[in-house]
Amino acid sequence: MPVHLPLIPRADYIEAIAELLDGVLLPGSASDVDPLRYGREPHRELGSVHPLKDETDALVLQEIERRGLPLLAICFGMQIWNVTQGGTLVQDIASEFPNAIKHEQGAPRERHSHQVRLLPESLLMQLSGGHEVALVNSHHHQALETIGNNLRATAWASDGLVEAIEDVREVRWAVGVQWHPEISWEGDDVSRGLFDSFVNAACKYSNHRNT
Repeated sequence: MPVHLPLIPRADYIEAIAELLDGVLLPGSASDVDPLRYGREPHRELGSVHPLKDETDALVLQEIERRGLPLLAICFGMQIWNVTQGGTLVQDIASEFPNAIKHEQGAPRERHSHQVRLLPESLLMQLSGGHEVALVNSHHHQALETIGNNLRATAWASDGLVEAIEDVREVRWAVGVQWHPEISWEGDDVSRGLFDSFVNAACKYSNHRNT
């Protein structure tokens, strides 16, 4: 049963809710991660920053790390996950990487607009049926720069920007993707497989917790 976590950045509240959870889906956002969280000054093209979301997500990620909860992080969710693990972000792709492909595709949002190259033996390659390339939608102006602790990049756009990360620890199911599987899953085997795998990981976590 899905549980919505409101933006209440109180550690005791988040801890109490996390006690009831078997997995966390950390969604995208129209806002950007505050660059002060990774030691940078704001770029001139930085979008809006939502402090309540940043702090709530950081507290949720702290509980995920502490409990080993399965995590599916999407777009902004992947970016703030990377930041909380000590990584950094590209604040604006267009101005910092002028030769990058178009990462803000616009409408229709569910359209596949570019390819990503998948890391061999990664979970994403398994979900793709062993294919080295997948097609994804694209709706972001920021990107991962340096990768955080216990994470590895597992997908890249043709311009070299990271499109997915996975936790390197064998006991953890934790995946972040830059695209939006929630708006393309009906016609996208990789996105649908990602959700199925996440739900299965949550079921295993629940079973282990209740034994």
